[in-house]
Amino acid sequence: QVKLVESGGGLVQPGGSLRLSCSASGSDFSSFVMGWYRQAPGKQRELVARISSGGTANYPDSVKGRFTISRDNAKNTVYLQMNDLKPEDAAVYYCNQEATWLRGAYYSGSWGQGTQVTVSS
Repeated sequence: QVKLVESGGGLVQPGGSLRLSCSASGSDFSSFVMGWYRQAPGKQRELVARISSGGTANYPDSVKGRFTISRDNAKNTVYLQMNDLKPEDAAVYYCNQEATWLRGAYYSGSWGQGTQVTVSS
C-alpha cells in the first residue's frame, strides 16, 4: 500500500498563495496518475487538479488559471501551487494516487491524510 503524505497547508489571506506537497512511498511513482482533491465542511470531495504520468494536467473551471499541479518523479512528489486564493477555496486538501493496472497487477489507489487550507482575512 502506497503511503501519501501531504504538507504545506495553512492559513492565508484572500489573494494569497500556498504550495502543497505530497510525498509518495513506494516505487513506480512516475507510472501513476496523481490528483489533488478538496473537501469543505458539508460538501462532497471534489477534484481540483490531476496530472497524468506524462505530465498532462487537468483542472476544473473553478481553479483553472489559479492552481497548477506538477510532479517531480525523481522525488516521488506531486505539488499543487495555489495562487489568488479565495475564501471558497478553504477546505481539506487530499492527495490521491489513482487506481490502475500496471504490468499485470492492479493497484487500488491511495489517499493521503489531508492538509487544511484556510483562506481568511
